[in-house]
Amino acid sequence: MKALILAAGQGTRLRPVTLTMPKSLVPVANRWLINYALDALKMAGLTDIGIVVNNLDSPIVANLKDGRSLGVRIEYIVQDEQLGLAHATSLCRDFVGDEPFTVFLGDNIFQDKMTDLLTSFAGSSDEAAVVLASVPDPSRFGIAEIANGRIVRVIEKPAEPPSNLAIAGVYLFRKSIFDAIGRIKPSGRNELEITDAIQVLIDDGLPVSSYELSGWWIDAGKPDAIIMANQLVLEELPYTPAPEGSEQIEGQSEVSHRVLIGPGSRIIDSVIRGPVIIGKNATIRNSYVGPYTSIGDNVVVDGSEIEASIVMQDCEIRNILGRIDRSLLADNARVTSAAHVPDAHRFVLAENSYVQF
Repeated sequence: MKALILAAGQGTRLRPVTLTMPKSLVPVANRWLINYALDALKMAGLTDIGIVVNNLDSPIVANLKDGRSLGVRIEYIVQDEQLGLAHATSLCRDFVGDEPFTVFLGDNIFQDKMTDLLTSFAGSSDEAAVVLASVPDPSRFGIAEIANGRIVRVIEKPAEPPSNLAIAGVYLFRKSIFDAIGRIKPSGRNELEITDAIQVLIDDGLPVSSYELSGWWIDAGKPDAIIMANQLVLEELPYTPAPEGSEQIEGQSEVSHRVLIGPGSRIIDSVIRGPVIIGKNATIRNSYVGPYTSIGDNVVVDGSEIEASIVMQDCEIRNILGRIDRSLLADNARVTSAAHVPDAHRFVLAENSYVQF
């Protein structure tokens, strides 16, 4: 069985972060978002993976390469225009051939790794399977209606949802899905909807089963969702005792349990309260780093406080009054306080930036 990861989207809801990086490469607990999909696939023994990108110059191609360093084999499929999930899936027909396959959205992250579902589908009698999750606001999602253990209807963002079971961005198909995609028309937003293609299978009388997720699921398409995903992943860090006698911890520092410190990083006269992950060659000086914070490689935090945030690589935070909370700083961001009068704020912000004092 083969696997697809759809990662060609522009990530407009995450701008300005995604002006310089694809959404799938936004880090969660210092690992790319796409790594979590790769983990689930590898756990199920699925290592022949196609990734749909918007062009072959994508940083996804440059960073993941052929996948060998990750223990998988990756082939890239280009979706020049983002015309919907069904359109992206249709472009992969040559890659999957006649094999059953799974489709993952590259911006979702799950506590449940779905291993039993992924390993059993090929030998099942199901023509398709759809992963579902209970949600409090079903009108925001594609929704499935279940009867007698089968999906009988799927609807994209219904005004009056027939259930609270949202389609969670993982699908399993056989080659019949390509014929179904060929029989649908673009939706009102001019996209080929995968829900419409699944409904064709249902209307043809083919069995479409469901799998309801256990645990949390995050559709990490917005800053708040990315930060929540970071917190949930850090919450699952295994217990590690507070480090003692480490050369990386200097001066009057206090470092709690569940703090992972990368090689070359230094904690100087600072307080770190886990769960926290700190990348390589970072310097934390005269600062407080609170729970649920991810600090990337080569970051400097000096004279500042930060909590429940993601700081990507090569960032600098200096002399900030008050605590930085629930924030997302992209690569090379600098947040500093002027050490001279007049006491004023100066900003250089990209489109869709958000600042709160």
